[in-house]
Amino acid sequence: MQAFEVSQLLTECSQSGREYLEFLRHPSLSVGLYMLSAGAVDQQQPHTEDEVYYIVKGKGSIVVEGESRPVAAGSLVFVKANAEHRFHTITEDLEILVFFAPAEYTNVLPSESKA
Repeated sequence: MQAFEVSQLLTECSQSGREYLEFLRHPSLSVGLYMLSAGAVDQQQPHTEDEVYYIVKGKGSIVVEGESRPVAAGSLVFVKANAEHRFHTITEDLEILVFFAPAEYTNVLPSESKA
């Protein structure tokens, strides 16, 4: 079994100095923690896999293919593969669990893979 504590993941992500920490990876699924500070600009690009965002903490908005909606703790958002999306108007630091299916970058050609 693999089990995780969100509080420890938050510490690991903060200490890494990066906004995203992948902590689980299998061919059919990957899961990570995404942290965006209040006022931050989300620079992500569309992914080649379906994804689900679960907002653990914070407030802001997300736009998916031109449709915007507010998000806060408890919000769940599905984003289909290749859909333009990003978080915006972040008024409270966001802590977000991100689920990719299949695993993130599974559908990327080797020449396009993450650096």
